[in-house]
Amino acid sequence: MFRNYLRIIKRTLWKNKVFTAINVSGLAIGIATCVIILLFVQDELSYDRYNDKASQIVRVVFRGSVQGEKMKEASVMPPVAQTFKKDYPEVLDATRLRNYGYPRMNYGEKLLRDNSFAFADSNFFSVFTLPFVEGNPKTALLEPNSLVISETAAKKFFGQEEAVGKILHFKDQNLQFEITGVMKDIPANSHFHFDMFGAMTGFPPSREQSWMESEYYTYLVLPQKYDYRKLEAKLPLAVEKYMGPQLQTAFNMTFSQFRKKGNDLGLFLQPLTDIHLRSDLNLELESGSDIRYVYIFSAIAIFMLVVACINFMNLSTASASKRAREVGIRKVLGSEKKELVWQFLLESLSLTAIALVIALFLVYLGLPLLNNLSGKNLSLNFSSHPWLLPALLLIGLITGLFAGSYPAFFLSSFKPIVVLKSRFHSGKKTIGLRSGLVVFQFFISILLIIGAIVVYRQLSFIQHTKLGYDKDQVVLVDESYWLGKNRDAFMQNLKQDPRVENVSSSSYIPAGYSNNNNFLVYPDANTSQFVHTLRYDVDYNYIPTFGMQMKTGRNFSTDFGTDSTAIIINEQAAIACGWEKNPIGHLLTRSENDGTKKSYHVIGVVKDFHFRSLHEHIAPLVMVLSNEGSSIIVKTKTKDVSGMLATMKKNWADFKAEAPFTYSFLDERFNNTYKAEQKVGLILGIFATLTIFVAALGLLGLASFTAEQRTKEIGIRKVLGASVSGIVGMLSKDFLKLVLIAFLVATPIAWYAMNRWLQDFVYRTEINWWIFGAAGGLAIAVTFLTISFQAIKAAKSNPVKSLRTE
Repeated sequence: MFRNYLRIIKRTLWKNKVFTAINVSGLAIGIATCVIILLFVQDELSYDRYNDKASQIVRVVFRGSVQGEKMKEASVMPPVAQTFKKDYPEVLDATRLRNYGYPRMNYGEKLLRDNSFAFADSNFFSVFTLPFVEGNPKTALLEPNSLVISETAAKKFFGQEEAVGKILHFKDQNLQFEITGVMKDIPANSHFHFDMFGAMTGFPPSREQSWMESEYYTYLVLPQKYDYRKLEAKLPLAVEKYMGPQLQTAFNMTFSQFRKKGNDLGLFLQPLTDIHLRSDLNLELESGSDIRYVYIFSAIAIFMLVVACINFMNLSTASASKRAREVGIRKVLGSEKKELVWQFLLESLSLTAIALVIALFLVYLGLPLLNNLSGKNLSLNFSSHPWLLPALLLIGLITGLFAGSYPAFFLSSFKPIVVLKSRFHSGKKTIGLRSGLVVFQFFISILLIIGAIVVYRQLSFIQHTKLGYDKDQVVLVDESYWLGKNRDAFMQNLKQDPRVENVSSSSYIPAGYSNNNNFLVYPDANTSQFVHTLRYDVDYNYIPTFGMQMKTGRNFSTDFGTDSTAIIINEQAAIACGWEKNPIGHLLTRSENDGTKKSYHVIGVVKDFHFRSLHEHIAPLVMVLSNEGSSIIVKTKTKDVSGMLATMKKNWADFKAEAPFTYSFLDERFNNTYKAEQKVGLILGIFATLTIFVAALGLLGLASFTAEQRTKEIGIRKVLGASVSGIVGMLSKDFLKLVLIAFLVATPIAWYAMNRWLQDFVYRTEINWWIFGAAGGLAIAVTFLTISFQAIKAAKSNPVKSLRTE
C-alpha cells in the first residue's frame, strides 16, 4: 500500500510540474529563512551561558538621577564586591573586572600591541568558566604583577614555546608582569573579550574605598535558584550606609536631604544572561544586542514558513477540481477517507522533504551573507549544533502536516457521486478561506515593507541631522602615545601642512568609543544644588577643529594664564545650573573624595552638540583644559586624503614611533554607532523581498488555476469582442481587492509598531503617509504584474480551443 502511495505521489507531482515547482520553491525559501533565523536566535540567546554558574551570576550596576539627569552605568565602585560579600551571606562569591584598554608592552625587543587588557580579582576564574591550557586558574592571579593570557595571544607572542614564566614589560605603568597562566580563548558568545588578565592585587586604585567613583565591573555568585530580587531589595540600605557619609562630605547634605530634592542613587542587580540582550546601560564592556530584534526575527521566521504553507494550501484547494474525479474513483473502488487523508499527507510530506533538501543548500549559500551583516560566525555544523538535525526534521514534519492537513481533509471529503457527474464546486467556504490566506500573506509582506522603509528613513535622518560639529574629513590617530616625547613635534608638523585645517588632541571623541567621565559639581558655591555633568578634557584647538560654535564667551586661549582653572560648558549645562541669561564668570565647584574642593570659572558656552547616540538627549557637559589626550584629531581640507595619510605615515615613521601608524575616520565611527539599526534595516528589507516573492509565487499559481477554470468563459468573451485588457482586468480585480484589504489591515498595525520602535530614539524622523502608500503601491504592483503574466497568456489564447475544452 505504501509503495502504491509513493507511485501515485510521484506520478501526480510529475504531472503537475508548475504546481510542484511553486510549492517546492516557496517551502524551500520559507524553511531556509526559518533555519537561518533559528541559528541567529540560538546564538543570541546563548550569550554567557557557557559559564557553569551562569544561572547564579548577577552583575551589580549603577542607576541614578541628579537634577533630572539620568545615570545608568554598567560599572560600580571599587569596594562594592567585598562589601556585599561581607554583609550579605547569600553572596557566595564576588569578583571584579577593570578594563584597561590596549596598553603598550614589550617582550624583550619585541613590541606587542592590539591586545585588550583587564585587571581581575584572584577568584575571577572561579566565577567564570574559562579553562586553562597552562597554569592553575585558582592561583594564577594571587600574586601582584601576575598575568593570564589567551591561547591565541600566547601563540602570537611565543609561537610553540611555553608561555608560563615569561616576563612582559608594561610601559604604561613601568611594571614587569609574569605570565602565570594561559587560558582558552573567551567564547564568541560572551559579553566581554580580553586577551590578558592582570592581577587586581597589583593595581593600587582597586583598594580605594570611594563610593563616588565607578569603574569596576562587579559580579556576584548567588545560591542556585535564588531570586536575586530579594538581595536587590536590601541594597538601598547599603547605598545609604556606605555612600551617604561620602556624599555628605562632598556636598554637605545627608542622603535623605539629597533624595528630598528629587535625586536618587542606587545599585541594582542584573542577571548575567540578560546583559547581551536586555541591557540599556552606558559604559558596557562591549555593545550588546536587543531582545526585541530576537522577537522580530523569530516572528519573521514563523511568518515566512506560514506564508509558504499558505501557498501550498491555496494551490491544493484551488486545484481541487483536477483531483476531484480521482478521489471519486478511488472512493468507488473502496478507498476509505483515512487512506485518502494519508495519501495527501504523504504527498505534502514528500514535497516538504524535497523542499528541505533545497532549503539546506539555500542556507549554505545564505549564511555568509548573514554573517557579513550580523558580524557573527554562524555555520550549518551538525556536530557543533546537535540540536540542529532534530530541529530540521521537526520543522519539516510540522511544515508538511500544517501545509497538507487542510487540503488532505478537504479533498478526501468529496462525495463520489457528485464529482463523477462533473458537478464539483469549491464552495464559498473554501474560496473564502483561500481569500483570507491571500490577505494574510500580503498583510505580512506590507508590514515588512513599511518596517524596512521606516528603518531606512530613520538611518537617513541620523546621517543628515545637524550634530553641532563637523564629522567629515576628520582623521583620528588614536594611539599617539606610541610617539612618546615626539608627539608634540608630530602635531606641529601636521599644523604646517597646507592640507590640514586644524589639529587637536583629546581622549574624548563625540562619536564612537570615547573616554567618559562623570563630573558632579555645584554652581556658585550653592551646595544645595549640585549638577551631574560629563567632563571632556580638551586642548586649545579642540572646539575649532571639530567646527563647534560658541554661543557666548570665548574658547580656551594661551593669552590667558588663568585658563588652567577655566571651564567651558554646553547649553544644557547652563540650563541645569540656572544660568540661561549670562553664565560667563560664574563658578562651578567640584568636591574631591578627600573633602577638598576645586572651583572653575566659566569662560564660554559652546552650542549643544551630539556627543552621545541620537537615542539619548544631549546631556550637560563641561570642558576643562588638558594636553594629555591619547588621540590626535586632524581636520583636513583636501580631496587628496590618501596623499595626506601617506605624509602622516611617513612623518610617523620619521619620528621612530614604537608601533606602526594607524588611523580612523570620524564619520566611520559615527556610522558604527548605528550598526545595529543598519543591520536590522537591511535584514528587514531582504526578508520583506523574500516574503513578497513567496506570496507572488502563490498568486502566480492561483492565477494559473483561475484562468484554467475560466477557460470557456474567456473564450466566449473573446468571441463577443472582449479586449485583452478587459480580460486581464477581469482576472486581476478579485486578487487586487484582497491585496487592498491586506493593506487596510496592515497600515494601522505597522504605524503602531514602527512608532513604538522610533520611541527608542530621542531624535527621530516622522512616519509620513506616503510610506504606507509606497508599501501598498508596491504590493499592488507586484500582484498586478504577477497576475497579468498569466492573464495575458489566457486572454491571447485561441478562443476556438477554449470553447472545445468541455
